[in-house]
Amino acid sequence: MKRGPAKKRRSHKESFIEKTLAFSAGLFVMVIAVITIFIFSKGLPVFLQVGWQDFIFDTDWRPTRGIFGIGAMVLGSIAVTVSAMVWAVPLGIATAVFMAEIAPGHIGRMLGSLVELLAGIPSVVYGFVGLLVVVPFIRQHLGGNGLSVLAGAIVLGVMILPTVINISRDAILAVPKEYAEGSLALGASHHQTIARVIIPAARSGIITAIVLGMGRAIGETMAVVMVTGNAPVAPNSILAPVRTMTSNIVLEMGYASGDHQGALFSTGMVLFVFIVALNLVVNRVAKAGGINGKK
Repeated sequence: MKRGPAKKRRSHKESFIEKTLAFSAGLFVMVIAVITIFIFSKGLPVFLQVGWQDFIFDTDWRPTRGIFGIGAMVLGSIAVTVSAMVWAVPLGIATAVFMAEIAPGHIGRMLGSLVELLAGIPSVVYGFVGLLVVVPFIRQHLGGNGLSVLAGAIVLGVMILPTVINISRDAILAVPKEYAEGSLALGASHHQTIARVIIPAARSGIITAIVLGMGRAIGETMAVVMVTGNAPVAPNSILAPVRTMTSNIVLEMGYASGDHQGALFSTGMVLFVFIVALNLVVNRVAKAGGINGKK
C-alpha cells in the first residue's frame, strides 16, 4: 500500500529533524573534544615538567623565576567555595522547601520569578555590589581591608542560591503526592512529613543541586576577582585576602608567555578535571537513586 503525499512529507520532515539533532549532538561532542585537547596540549607539558605533586600542593607561585606552585590558589578556591556553601546550601534548601510545600501558590510563583531574576543578573554586577557594600562593611565592622575570603563567600553564596533553590524545588515537587498523603494518613503532621518523607525522597535531586552549586562557585571568576584581594598566598583566616585558580588565570593570562602561560593552562586543566569529576558525581548520584531516590 502506497503512502500518501502527506505521510511522505511528514516522514521527510521527521528525517530532517532527526539528522539535524544528530548533527547538533555531534557538533557539541566535537567542540568539547577540541577544547579538551587544546587545554591538555597547552597545559600538560609544564604540568609534567613541574610534577603533579609540586604543581598542585606547592604554595610558592613565582612565575618570573620559573616556580609554579598553585597550592595557595587551590586552598583559596576551596576556602571561598566551602565558605559560600556553608551558608547558601541550608538557606537554598529551606527556601526550596518553603516554595514547594509551605507557601501558597501565588507566593511560591512570585518567589520563583524572583529566583529566576537573581539567576539572570551578570556576575560583574554581583562583584560590583560586593565591592561597594560587602567589602566596606567587613572593613568597618570586622577588620582587615575587606577584600577577603568572607567577602568572596558572601557574594558567591548569593550567586549559587538560584541553582540550589531551583533544582531542589524541582526535586521536591517531583516526589509523588502519594508519599505525603500516606504519611498524613498515618498521623504525621505536615512538618514531620516534609522532614521525614519528602526531603529524604528528594535527596538525590538535592545532592545534585549542591554539587552543581559547588561547580558554579569554584568556576566563578569576575565577581571573585573584584572582592577577594587576589593575593597569591594561602589564607590563614576568613578575613585574609585570597586568590582562586580562576582569578589567577584571568589576572595573568594577558601578559604570560612561555612556561608561565603553560602553567596557567595547567591550572585550567586542573579546574577542568575537577569540574568533570563533579559532573560524574552528579550522574552517579542520579543513577544510584533516581531523581527522587527511586530506582
